[in-house]
Amino acid sequence: MSGVLYLIPNTLGDGDAAALDAVMPAPVRARAAALHYYIGENAKTTRAFLKKVGTERPIQEIEIRELNVNTPAGEIDKLLAPILAGTDAGLVSEAGCPAVADPGALLVRRAHERGVKVVPFVGPSSILLALMASGLNGQSFAFHGYLPVDANERVKRLSDLEQQSRKAKQTQIFIETPYRNRALLDALIATCAPSTLVCVAVDLTLESETIVSRTVADWKKKPAPDLHKRPAIFLILAT
Repeated sequence: MSGVLYLIPNTLGDGDAAALDAVMPAPVRARAAALHYYIGENAKTTRAFLKKVGTERPIQEIEIRELNVNTPAGEIDKLLAPILAGTDAGLVSEAGCPAVADPGALLVRRAHERGVKVVPFVGPSSILLALMASGLNGQSFAFHGYLPVDANERVKRLSDLEQQSRKAKQTQIFIETPYRNRALLDALIATCAPSTLVCVAVDLTLESETIVSRTVADWKKKPAPDLHKRPAIFLILAT
């Protein structure tokens, strides 16, 4: 009988064990502490996460394997092998919920194909937290990941998303590499119609959390928060 693949939530930013307490329910933490096989994007940061969790056995006795954007597709079955042999495992992301905008989705898909039970645990999702706090349409929304790096392609993509939002009355959600946040916001303000709502949610769940939701017209009138090198979620709704 195969083991279970548990999807273990992480904090959205750096923090100590107390920060983990704020986003991880006690039963989830207890399950995370009991596992002795983990799959994460980076072994070093996974060990740091487990140190905050407080594991039942010494961390050096816990098997940790890596799954990231550089992992060959053929390695997925090797990662799954201990689970198929009966070992319960935890999949953890660098931040937030695993398998959402995260390479862990490949492992989860293969687990379903091999008949492995997958159990997701409650934890912080920056995408959903931003949507909740935005005031934009939470009944219909789409997440698009990263937009094109090229400035012209990015403007075209933003125009397409705004049209899609207006036509479907749908919130469009996307992210950017933190050092390009300001360039993306500037492109949004320059490209979208004055009545389009734009929300920027930064450092979610951290003490420095900042969430601002305005029309493009208001963004042009008021100063923007400091976005440099801060993890951010961007949302638009064309009205």
